[in-house]
Amino acid sequence: MFTDSHCHLNFPELKSALPEIRQAMTMAQVSRALCICTTLEEFGDVHGLALEYDNFWATVGVHPDNEGVTEPSLQDLLERGVLPRVVAVGETGLDYYRLNGRSVADMEWQRARFRTHIRAAQALNKPLVIHTRSASDDTLAILKEEGEDGRAGAAGGVFHCFTETAAVAQAALEAGFYISFSGILTFKTAQDLRDVAAWVPLDRMLIETDSPYLAPMPHRGNTNNPSYVPFVAQQIATLRGCSVEEVAAATSVNFTSLFSGVAA
Repeated sequence: MFTDSHCHLNFPELKSALPEIRQAMTMAQVSRALCICTTLEEFGDVHGLALEYDNFWATVGVHPDNEGVTEPSLQDLLERGVLPRVVAVGETGLDYYRLNGRSVADMEWQRARFRTHIRAAQALNKPLVIHTRSASDDTLAILKEEGEDGRAGAAGGVFHCFTETAAVAQAALEAGFYISFSGILTFKTAQDLRDVAAWVPLDRMLIETDSPYLAPMPHRGNTNNPSYVPFVAQQIATLRGCSVEEVAAATSVNFTSLFSGVAA
């Protein structure tokens, strides 16, 4: 019924409790999850989860905020991207939130890394999982420069854990991307984001946990896991005046449409 389009089940606090989490997912009617890669070093663990469990899939990518890790070459991403059950490239993008005394100009290494991921996704014909924080203008500009503007042959993908403005959402939609909402939607301080979620077309929307982070209300402060994604769906249903079953069905169909190769 529900699909968690973005989680980090290889992280120690989740992997160590995986049998319990999978049982909780079954009880909550969460039938599928996409396990997201953030470094090349962890790819084997992420991919291993997808190979072991028939309702998990994997991505390949290096998070824009990760430093001191193996820098991915185009060949690195292509070699891993063709492996079974790898359905997307990312998460990738730009993150200027923690500059640590550096300027935006100093972050050219992030922009170069992002372009490498975009070119890999286009070569693989697989979607991008986009992370953008305090960097939406550059994220959108680079996507456009690299041909990700909705034209034929573009990779497309999803802006995950969306926290940006309605204008950014509109630009992403026009470029052919989906918008994914997380448990942040349930936070008291997130009214502006709820306003965005109320108008994003349901046929261009995904839901996620980004677990182990961002547990939704009423579990905020606890370790998040995919069994909590129905709380995101319920918030969207409330905003749109529809049933949670309608949100679950639409976002699951969207997941299948975006990530070709996943089972319905």
